[in-house]
Amino acid sequence: MDELNGLSDQTRDIYEANASAYDKARSSTLLEARWLTRFGDALPKGGSVLDLGCGAGEPIAAWLIGEGFAYTGVDFSPAMLEIASARWPDQEWELGDMRSLKMEKRFDGVIAWNSFFHLTENEQRETLPRLAALLNQGGTLMTTVGPHAGQTTGTVAGSTVFHASLSPAEYAQTLEANGLRLTAYLAEDPDCGRHSVLMARKD
Repeated sequence: MDELNGLSDQTRDIYEANASAYDKARSSTLLEARWLTRFGDALPKGGSVLDLGCGAGEPIAAWLIGEGFAYTGVDFSPAMLEIASARWPDQEWELGDMRSLKMEKRFDGVIAWNSFFHLTENEQRETLPRLAALLNQGGTLMTTVGPHAGQTTGTVAGSTVFHASLSPAEYAQTLEANGLRLTAYLAEDPDCGRHSVLMARKD
């Protein structure tokens, strides 16, 4: 576990060093389409969306922008943001880390797809209240997590990266404690590349 926690400190550097390779390898096929549609349907037309860990923008930002949402992308990798901002120069891109992000603006939707699960368990517990605070009343959060509590690894352009998750029950309890109600959860969705996805609403 200590070895994996040490690996978690390398996530930003790995994405930064492999931004171009990751972007080229990232599938633009919208396996995420059903979840993105569900997320979009929960938001007002043209509503504001904050994409945390936006990367180079394909395919999540491309879909959100194409659907007409008022989009803001945040990532902690300057190299990733450089690619994204070159593709969509008229959109709002910000360098930032969801673990320490401070923004005056509030959003109708917050999405953290393939980014939130890079945080350690304690970082997730500390960050969920921050994400809740970024939502307007009635807003929706969607993020990918793990299918059960624990730590594991993934790969980015051949480099090993850290993944972690809380249990579904702890996610539900933590969200509820911060004014969000779990509205959907599916572990290892076979129709979405076996991503585990949760959605919650700020009532």
